[in-house]
Amino acid sequence: MSKRVKSGKVRSYRQGDVLLMAVEELPARAERVEVSGRPLVLARGEASGHAHVVANSDEVEAYRLADGTLLVVSERGLRIEHEEHEALELPGGAYRVVRQREYWPDRVREVRD
Repeated sequence: MSKRVKSGKVRSYRQGDVLLMAVEELPARAERVEVSGRPLVLARGEASGHAHVVANSDEVEAYRLADGTLLVVSERGLRIEHEEHEALELPGGAYRVVRQREYWPDRVREVRD
């Protein structure tokens, strides 16, 4: 299953430790994730429990790759909310969700806000 989406300039949007990068096409290996009836959580803070959530989840399709990468698609756009950040409005399209990572001498780990 390959779904073509809007093309154009590379677009990326950041909210705290979450980066959303526009993609032109969903990979054929992407598996659909059911999101209806519940908010779609993009990332949850380890210490605070606060979450980056898609406020308009009912208008969004979500997909996951075998490596755990989450992709979100919405024709009408996305509204990302978090208790410690301003809401983030994204135009319609498909986005890969990336967690910011930080280097420690003994390992690389995800940033958790």
